[in-house]
Amino acid sequence: MTQEEKRLQEKHPDSPIFPWYKWGPYVAERSWGTVREDYSRTGDVWSYCSYDMAKSKAYRWGEDGIAGICDRFQILALSFAFWNEQDRELKERLFGLNPSQANHGEDVKEYYYYLDNTPTHSYMRYLYKYPQRAFPYEHLIQENNRRDKMDREYELLDTGLFHENRYFDIFIEYAKNTPEDIAIRVEVFNRGPEPAPLHLLPQLVFRKSFDAALDAESSIRLEKISEKALTCVCSDLHREAMEVVGFDYRLGDRYFYGSLEGEPLFTNNETNQKLLIGKHNTTPYVKDAFHHYILRREKEAIHPENKGTKAALHYSFTLGPQQSRTFLFRLCNKKEEDPLKDVEAICYLRKQEADAFYANIHPKNATEDERNIQRQALSGLLWNKQFYYFDVGKWLKGDAEHAVPQGREDIRNKHWKHLLSMRVLSMPDKWEYPWFAAWDLAFHTIALALVDIAFAKEQLWLLLFDQFQHPNGQIPAYEWEFSEMNPPVQAWAALRLYHMESVKKGIKDKAFLKKCFHKLMLNFTWWVNKVDASGNNVFEGGFLGLDNITVIDRSTGVPGGGKLEQSDGTGWMGMFCLCLMRMALELAAEDGVYEVMATKFFEHYVYIAAALHCSEAREVQIWNPEQGFFYDVLSFPNGTHQQIFVRSLIGIIPTYAMDALTEEELKKFPEFSRNFHWFLKHRKNLVDSCITSLEVGGKKKYLLSLMNIFQLKKVLEKVWNPSEFRSEYGLRSLSKMYEKNPYVFLGSSISYEPGEAISTLKGGNSNWRGPIWMPTS
Repeated sequence: MTQEEKRLQEKHPDSPIFPWYKWGPYVAERSWGTVREDYSRTGDVWSYCSYDMAKSKAYRWGEDGIAGICDRFQILALSFAFWNEQDRELKERLFGLNPSQANHGEDVKEYYYYLDNTPTHSYMRYLYKYPQRAFPYEHLIQENNRRDKMDREYELLDTGLFHENRYFDIFIEYAKNTPEDIAIRVEVFNRGPEPAPLHLLPQLVFRKSFDAALDAESSIRLEKISEKALTCVCSDLHREAMEVVGFDYRLGDRYFYGSLEGEPLFTNNETNQKLLIGKHNTTPYVKDAFHHYILRREKEAIHPENKGTKAALHYSFTLGPQQSRTFLFRLCNKKEEDPLKDVEAICYLRKQEADAFYANIHPKNATEDERNIQRQALSGLLWNKQFYYFDVGKWLKGDAEHAVPQGREDIRNKHWKHLLSMRVLSMPDKWEYPWFAAWDLAFHTIALALVDIAFAKEQLWLLLFDQFQHPNGQIPAYEWEFSEMNPPVQAWAALRLYHMESVKKGIKDKAFLKKCFHKLMLNFTWWVNKVDASGNNVFEGGFLGLDNITVIDRSTGVPGGGKLEQSDGTGWMGMFCLCLMRMALELAAEDGVYEVMATKFFEHYVYIAAALHCSEAREVQIWNPEQGFFYDVLSFPNGTHQQIFVRSLIGIIPTYAMDALTEEELKKFPEFSRNFHWFLKHRKNLVDSCITSLEVGGKKKYLLSLMNIFQLKKVLEKVWNPSEFRSEYGLRSLSKMYEKNPYVFLGSSISYEPGEAISTLKGGNSNWRGPIWMPTS
């Protein structure tokens, strides 16, 4: 067993927090332009708190930064800032375009890489490429804004900024000596042909809580601890425990050490109200002080007494061409006489342990390239953990510094006042999507389980936890509108995690499976009552059918007041039924009561399958026998129906709802077996379309599928056709046949778009009209 695996298995019964998780890369890469920080009248998220405002505005719900780390509840955050003596401001957060500035939706315009990370964050490595010329903020905005949806994006590399390799490679390493002692190594390379200046600032900040009593008891000060290092002491020792945590959580005294040549700088994490809204500042030392001090030499901007709630050590130097320089730091909970002496050794040791850990993860026959790809992919997931703080009830009401305009409650999330998160969550991306998404997170857990199955299970459970899941059973989608509908893949993920742990560790965590099962039953009931509006077991809805894949924007309503009956929604629900049936059977092995529930979900699956093929309520069916494919059906209020002949992933999704039962397996569950065979005999008209009896190796097997063998073959013919769905790298989300022959319906068209989205549906930052989507491929 490797050292990292041993750390993951450490038991700490007296601690409410797993100590090795206490510190990690939990700092967002973008907090500006998020729903959480928006208190506008109109819900204009991107304008209310913009990139330009971010350096001067104290965030309400969480910090952001470059290569940032923080504690589990983000009392204290550490990140890095840089200046090349050319830029208009310190580079302390990643720049990108908002949807109104870009031609293909919000887009980060920086180059940074997650090189390494372990599940306990005992070792982490990050690379940021910082240009030596002035960063072209306005040029990127203007050029991307000039381009339309038919043009490719204008990237940072296109500006010529990196010509002649005039940039710095800045490698940032974190290595935990203990859970409370973090060694930090920063190595800077000048890749250019000439000497170039650089300013490096590790920055410490206490997150502003907007509770005056709490904030007053948090401070960072300069203190003489060691003759060999500068020391910033960060203390919340006299601060009251946070109300929402439920236990006494404080950091106490934290010591940040850096080499003596640095210049200590101090200010407060307070909004520069004079700059942003013309109001008097309550303190002369505000969040953007270091910009004013370093770029404009405004000495009065920083605190003369070397104290505050935001601090930095400022290092200014010049590197010759191809030269490098290394800086060492340490963040720990102890006074050290020579704190920097073993930083290099700690980093080296943890790097070796990370190598050993991943050697156990990689498939034995993987090539060196495949190992590197897998390691960086998993490291990327681990770097994208984020402290996600959002109390929707408080947010809707506002507070002293965030007054709520009248009517704002109706914009979004008014039915989610119960949602309260102070959790570390796996983000789709900490810049482009710095908020959890219900079905993305379910997919994340499967990959995370390869390295940390306990964390993966916890992530999935949070979606079902009572502070997240709605009392009516709905799972929150994402902060732009928690009431949106995402595909119900959580049951699949729970079952998959259960089996992965069983195979990997020999542990069958029935308690995890059981609690997920009960909460998922609530979610299933919500789906049936909410989405199957007509009671036909055919599901229509807004966002369920995969963002912008259809020719109709479902989130804005269907033309003529109709309803869009979808094979993908029905396919997802069929899969949901089978997963719940399997979970019930697994639990029935120890408790026969669950056989009743297995029967219930099996029967519901059959009814869904029957409705997919033939609904008496409409003359046009979702299955088209002439074309051998599933198509959406538009049902109008006057009773007429129209099929939409778009061949896309929507018509393939019914293949996900597939399982097999053997007679041998059925014998283990006598009540379920009796009900199963009764259904085969007495509901033959229903089961013929979704249950096929097979002889395999002389043994009887029942194939459960939303389609019969003939239909399955017809669909797979198109899936396997390189002129339609099959590519060398996976399945296209839209048939390639629309590349030359776009489909037109009611004035709207859909065409094959294999790259960036041409359509602006759902903001234009995701594209289901051609690209290969790994989780569904």
